[in-house]
Amino acid sequence: MDVTVSGGSIVNQQVDTVVVEVGDGQRRLTGAAAQIDAALDGAIADMLRSGFFAGRAGEVVTLLTRGALPAARVVVHGIGGATARTEDGFRNRAGNLGRALRGLNAGRVATSTQAASDAIGGEGAARAWTEGLILGLYRFDKHHTSAADRPRGTVSAVTLIEATGTRLAAARRGLETGTALAEGTNLARDLGNEPANLMTPTHMAERAQALAEASGLDCTIIERAEAERLGMGSYLSVANGSVQPPKFIVLRHRGGGRARPLALVGKGITFDTGGISLKPGAGMERMKGDMTGAAAMLGAMQAIARLQPATNVLGIAPCTENMPSGSATKPGDVVYAMDGQSIEILNTDAEGRLVLADGLGYARREGASALVDIATLTGAMNVALGNVRIGTFTNNDRLHAEVERASAVSGERIWRMPMDAEYGDLIKSDVADVKNTGGAPAGSITAAKFLEKFAHDTPWVHMDIAAVMDSDRDTGVLVKGNTGRPVRTLVHLALGRARG
Repeated sequence: MDVTVSGGSIVNQQVDTVVVEVGDGQRRLTGAAAQIDAALDGAIADMLRSGFFAGRAGEVVTLLTRGALPAARVVVHGIGGATARTEDGFRNRAGNLGRALRGLNAGRVATSTQAASDAIGGEGAARAWTEGLILGLYRFDKHHTSAADRPRGTVSAVTLIEATGTRLAAARRGLETGTALAEGTNLARDLGNEPANLMTPTHMAERAQALAEASGLDCTIIERAEAERLGMGSYLSVANGSVQPPKFIVLRHRGGGRARPLALVGKGITFDTGGISLKPGAGMERMKGDMTGAAAMLGAMQAIARLQPATNVLGIAPCTENMPSGSATKPGDVVYAMDGQSIEILNTDAEGRLVLADGLGYARREGASALVDIATLTGAMNVALGNVRIGTFTNNDRLHAEVERASAVSGERIWRMPMDAEYGDLIKSDVADVKNTGGAPAGSITAAKFLEKFAHDTPWVHMDIAAVMDSDRDTGVLVKGNTGRPVRTLVHLALGRARG
């Protein structure tokens, strides 16, 4: 589906479907809604007076034009009251509307962005509409062989009509950013939704190389022999049980001259059985998504390459399977990370922090000025925050404030968790520098305290996305399956750094 921005009157658009917005309690129609209402002999105003349509957020009614307009139908879309007219509100309503339009087989669509532009500006309006439509219309159905299992309706193209000419340039900027953000998120969704037999570490590396070639990023794949030379014993301890070769992916966006890069480190466990500390069988199929952190890094790097912020970004994804076998790491084993710290492995199902330890170590070796790791790390995060917010942990208030600002723009909400020193006592080991689990109490926090040891004094934020990696239903910009969070937050973080 193509999304474009255009000026002119919505009445004259040569499309199949026109969408106009009406607010909750609105009695006097203005702008595009008034123009369409006049062409339809007051049909929209009649609906408002009769109470048939109230303009509540997400409310949708379809009217046939009967030749009064070039379009065959008009969709009247409720945007709610003033408090609902935020960028996140418009974005989520656009996601829901996109699916409703697909159900109508809307074809070519034109919609006015006037209400959104009035509320949040032309750039924000176009960005929100574009993100919402592209994200909301996403489906992962490539493995369905029957057409009956795919949506029958289509939305082939959407034109956003910006009535004020002075806002057109801003709207086009918003369209460009929104498209990059949404397509980067959908790339992460594609990777996360693939079954593990089709998204092995080798497949991940191939996708990273293809992305780099298409977008101008630099790409390096560190193979097992080089990882051994670098001393990545923590990462390789997870790979020991799998016949699939591990792949340590490194992507670079060079937009900031000689400045030290921002590092995005994504956990890339392409399937997690738990290893010797085997998980229960029920629900284990979801563990194909344990590489969602790495997928988010790749999606973010695609968007960053497209938007070209004037900053350096280093993307890292230590990828491997976590499998049980005769060569697998055993509970009680001691391994060494590339920074020289020793780790007692009490539970092989606490493997994500082991691969991230060397991911953070490599980023520091490459001179990163700031570290952000993204990982489906702990089930305890779902207990703490459910599937609404991403739990964040940090050693640096300033960097976390940057992530908070990026989150506020993206709508991917976060919540800062405590990092008191006492939590670190739970992961002290009797036989090594640190143990890889502190048990059930404060499980998400002790996992973060483990990672903090490998960030050392470099500013660092850990994003635990275990509870938000997938959705069980379509709602707003989310669709059933992998969510792609927090790609858009990572991109806005890089854009914010470029602006200084």
